[in-house]
Amino acid sequence: MSDLLGIGTSALAAYRSALNAVGENVANAQTPGYARRRVVLEELSVTGTGDIAYRPQLTFNGVTAAGVARAWDNFKAAEARFSASADGRAAVRQQWLSGVETALSDDMAGVGSAMTGFFTSVASLASDPGDTLGRRAVLSSLDNVASAFRTSGQTLGRLADGIGQAAELEVAALNEALRALHEVNGALAPADKGGSARASLEDERDRLIDFIAGKVDVDVTVGADGAARLAATSNPTLSLLAGPGPGLAVLVRATDGRLSLQLQANGTTQPLPAAGGTLAGLVDVAQTVADRRATLDGLAVDFAAMVNGWSAAGEDADGNPGVALMSVAGGATSLQSLVTDPDLVPAASPGGAPNANLLALDAIRNSSAVEDRWGAIVSANAQMLASANAEAAATATWRDNSYAALDEVTGVDLDAEAADLLRYQQAYSASARIIQVARETIQALFDAL
Repeated sequence: MSDLLGIGTSALAAYRSALNAVGENVANAQTPGYARRRVVLEELSVTGTGDIAYRPQLTFNGVTAAGVARAWDNFKAAEARFSASADGRAAVRQQWLSGVETALSDDMAGVGSAMTGFFTSVASLASDPGDTLGRRAVLSSLDNVASAFRTSGQTLGRLADGIGQAAELEVAALNEALRALHEVNGALAPADKGGSARASLEDERDRLIDFIAGKVDVDVTVGADGAARLAATSNPTLSLLAGPGPGLAVLVRATDGRLSLQLQANGTTQPLPAAGGTLAGLVDVAQTVADRRATLDGLAVDFAAMVNGWSAAGEDADGNPGVALMSVAGGATSLQSLVTDPDLVPAASPGGAPNANLLALDAIRNSSAVEDRWGAIVSANAQMLASANAEAAATATWRDNSYAALDEVTGVDLDAEAADLLRYQQAYSASARIIQVARETIQALFDAL
């Protein structure tokens, strides 16, 4: 009879734990990073001697809750992390390349339209080189070109600063997550295996790993003690988290805005290669912006040199040699129009017709190909942005599908939880009934004495 009481008591305790797990699942159904819990029930048996031959016998003595198991799939989790890294890089590139496209605007106020406007105004003045309004139009169009170059250069400069600031925030967040994961690793070792507290720590560990993977692509190894160890995907010998403490990422910013990553660990500093994650995207797009700025600066310098060379070859309204019409000291952002006096427009050529130098600009325009070079800049960025848009769409779909597949394993299905709740409630009631029957039987035996 005591066995019957033990069976009922153990079952009550086991199914109470199972009901608690169901309640925890329902309460955290919408909690990000929560993996469904399941109580592992095992048969409780006692080994002893029962017959005259003292042969060992195995006696069933109820059920016990052996521990709490998390619903998890290592393969699907790794796939989700890789997709998050790819999506992080693609999304960042798409975002900032869209800004570059705005900076290199090809609308009516853009550099290309402004340069075309200058050449058009010079061609128009050639029909009446003495027209004061036409001369003013030439100088005004030059000022428009300078303004368009400055606007594009300044916008690209602000983009470079924004990318650098965003990268600094990402590095700070990455380092904070690495420190937090190191602390979780330390807390996992003494945690009771199969306990609810350990399951919560494992949830936090995997949430931090996913966060880190969104910043930089990593290879993850989870040891028997539950501690996670991270290495760079592009260089598996480079450990971000292993041993006594985490490595810390360092952002290096060049004077032209280019970015690179380094890892400080165990007293050494090494380059940190990143092929995925938001930091990889920021490093990549920072290089693109730096290249665009350098190309724009070169075009501004060449345009100013072309205009000044054309001016020096002509004469102004007073027969004096043409003066420098533009200055450029430090790239596109420094391009300036120097002349406001319409008489200084070099319309004539020495000893030639009053409009000879104006007509000569057409050949210079073709040979310098400044408009074609601007078109090539815009076209190259448009192609890169189109590729980034396609990549972002593809990686976003990959990420969504990967996390959906993982959620099928780890997510909480309220219908399934409701079914488990009914099942465990009935089992709990049955266990209570066993105890009641045992109590009534014992009482009946006492009453019969």
